[in-house]
Amino acid sequence: MWSRESASLLLICLALTALCNTRSVNADATSDAFKTNITLFTRILDRLLDGYDNRLRPGLGDRVTEVKTNIYVTSFGPVSDTDMEYTIDVFFRQSWKDERLKFHGPMNILPLNNLMASKIWTPDTFFHNGKKSVAHNMTMPNKLLRIKDDGTLLYTMRLTVHAECPMHLEDFPMDFHSCPLKFGSYAYTISEVTYAWTRNASDSVVVEGESSRLNQYDLLGQTVGQETIKSSTGEYTVMTAHFHLKRKIGYFVIQTYLPCIMTVILSQVSFWLNRESVPARTVFGVTTVLTMTTLSISARNSLPKVAYATAMDWFIAVCYAFVFSALIEFATVNYFTKRGWAWDGKSVVTDKKKERASVVKKNNAYAVAVANYAPNITKDSSTLPTIAKGGALDPNKAKADGKAQESKKTFNSVSKIDRMSRILFPVLFGSFNLVYWATYLNREPVIKDMVPST
Repeated sequence: MWSRESASLLLICLALTALCNTRSVNADATSDAFKTNITLFTRILDRLLDGYDNRLRPGLGDRVTEVKTNIYVTSFGPVSDTDMEYTIDVFFRQSWKDERLKFHGPMNILPLNNLMASKIWTPDTFFHNGKKSVAHNMTMPNKLLRIKDDGTLLYTMRLTVHAECPMHLEDFPMDFHSCPLKFGSYAYTISEVTYAWTRNASDSVVVEGESSRLNQYDLLGQTVGQETIKSSTGEYTVMTAHFHLKRKIGYFVIQTYLPCIMTVILSQVSFWLNRESVPARTVFGVTTVLTMTTLSISARNSLPKVAYATAMDWFIAVCYAFVFSALIEFATVNYFTKRGWAWDGKSVVTDKKKERASVVKKNNAYAVAVANYAPNITKDSSTLPTIAKGGALDPNKAKADGKAQESKKTFNSVSKIDRMSRILFPVLFGSFNLVYWATYLNREPVIKDMVPST
């Protein structure tokens, strides 16, 4: 029994020893194969670069070098209206064929980094409307290079481009813009290097979803194209990609349009005030005019100093005209307003003087009567009381007549100009708003072959 257990233990030990030897052999074989591959790839790269002149383009003297491109937009925006430029962050991809880089090996594609890119020929692509372009270098240069066994290369880099965007602001802030991105070869003419899109129009320029950094715009979509430009040094191929933008009007409605409308309405409240309320109506007129002046100045601060009027400028100008007209209307009404009481105010004053004179005369007559009849008071005592009563009643009657005259005094009636303005001004302002918004909000640009943004 002991011998059986010993034999089984011996067999297990032998099996483990064989397994360990097999694994070490396999590991050594894998390590050797890996070293062999590394050596093979190193030899391939050395052989590719042996005698390679990166100063000469592929197919020199034989054919035109075709560079196929496509763009993947990782971030779009912001857009600056004052500088008329926009910022875009892209993966810029170029592909071309270089027969000098053909190879045979265990892999069909060699993935390489930027170190190899500096040793081979690459297109001298630049952005025609770029103000500033940045190639990202953190933590290493963001570049990718892949070489296929047939000599086709894929060269990708990450770029941030600040490009010009010509804007026509006649319809601001209900305007549409098409911001171009133009690129091509700097030194090679169309007879040496040409460009083409890698795929069709919908796939050549792709905008990543939710990549927009636009606060005032909506990215409607993009279109791609190709054109040829002529210069003193020859003809060049230029690739174009247009990004179509529509401005959001919400900010301007809150900041400019609603305050202007409320200011015009406030100026028209003065038509309902009494025309004798000169201080109140003056405050309404002057305050609204100054408010419109402030709004017009602040609305222009966010725009470039263009020589033409925008749609917002026209709206503010019309609102300013309504406010100023309300102030002129009050000045006109005030000019025709009667001072103090009604038109018969002077006659009232004259009647007062006449009443006072008649009272004085009656009092004087009473005094004369008393003097004449004083010696005969005892003879005819019934006459004096009658005269006295008559003299005493006349002043009261004069006072009653004076009160009756004062009760006839009347304030100024509502001016006909105010009555007309209460109807005319709101109707005209409402009609203007109806025509204005119907005209500008119904304008939609016709863009051919546009690829909608996702």
